[in-house]
Amino acid sequence: MIIKKFQANTEAEAIELVKKDLGKNAIIMNIKTISPKGFLKFIKKPNVEITAAIDDNQIYKQRPIAVDEVKYIKKDVEVAAIEEKLNNLQVLIEKQANNNQIEKNDTNNKDNIKEVSNSKNFEYIQLVYNQLISNEVDHKYVNQILGEIESTIKDETPLDTILASVYQKIVLKLGNPKKITPLEKKTKFVFFIGPTGVGKTTTLAKIASHFRINKNLKIAFINLDTYRIAATHQLMTYAEILGIPIKVIYSPDEMEHAQEEFKDFDLVFVDTAGRSHKDLEQRDDLIEFLNTIEPEYRDVFLVLSITTKYNDLIRITEVYSDITEYAIIFTKSDETLGVGNILNIRLLTNAPLSYLTFGQNVPDDFETINPQKIAKQLLREIEHGSSTRIT
Repeated sequence: MIIKKFQANTEAEAIELVKKDLGKNAIIMNIKTISPKGFLKFIKKPNVEITAAIDDNQIYKQRPIAVDEVKYIKKDVEVAAIEEKLNNLQVLIEKQANNNQIEKNDTNNKDNIKEVSNSKNFEYIQLVYNQLISNEVDHKYVNQILGEIESTIKDETPLDTILASVYQKIVLKLGNPKKITPLEKKTKFVFFIGPTGVGKTTTLAKIASHFRINKNLKIAFINLDTYRIAATHQLMTYAEILGIPIKVIYSPDEMEHAQEEFKDFDLVFVDTAGRSHKDLEQRDDLIEFLNTIEPEYRDVFLVLSITTKYNDLIRITEVYSDITEYAIIFTKSDETLGVGNILNIRLLTNAPLSYLTFGQNVPDDFETINPQKIAKQLLREIEHGSSTRIT
């Protein structure tokens, strides 16, 4: 990983320097204003300093992280909050190390971590390893992350430096979230796909309500889930409350007619049937419906429950990857302490992350996935019985 600082007269100029030096794959880690000292403060304007980073492995990615899309950490208080969370883990690790309470991993796990010559550093690395594993990050990705920062670890490297490197690496790997963005003078169709029981209809209603109420956009619903009467009734209830039209569609031909009917709308949210990912005929039906909309006029979101076992998530994402490209929404984050599957699935599929839901309140209980928050949660001690909402 490459980390550099850039100074310029304005934020825009500093970002241009980042693009020129590190390229559009770079991610902004911090932005701060530097005021001149001494006599110069009376005659010289403050400069903007940007700290930017790039993962060496990101340079050749087909889906680069665009600097223009980065959600900047602009305030020192936000940086301080991150450091506080990391320091809390540092205190825990140092206490365990000093008391010789380091738990030994089994032989297979130790073989996966490249040995660090300094024993103190190895203890720190092993405890960070245990912390990520306890948050349900897959062993393969834990080893990958620690292997990539190994070259930055020297004899007696401070623990806060190791933690900062792991934190930055996780943020880079999570990438920037994909959000729903309306088109100019053209309707965008937003499909919600996924297995049964993950909360697709409720998630659709939360996000659609946000755009209807907070953004004042012209919204419509399409329901393809004609297999479940309850789902149709639920979506119709939301449509009535929001005062928006809803259309129930049974065939791809009707979907094509709906494009003309809703041509003056900003966003059309499409609820699909929660069918088994093992049913080939049902998958073919979904492909037919998706193909009625040109790719540039549609977004597809695969809705997954964060509580689903990782092995099942692997099979589900593989099946849907054969159908279409998608971004990922995770639901039910209030029902688990572990968020490791967010990182696991991001690295497995390379699909962009998008939204995270918690609770049943419409439209409040959802947010855009924040890589900084996820990284902090993965690196801090699990406090049993505490709130699981990522804050």
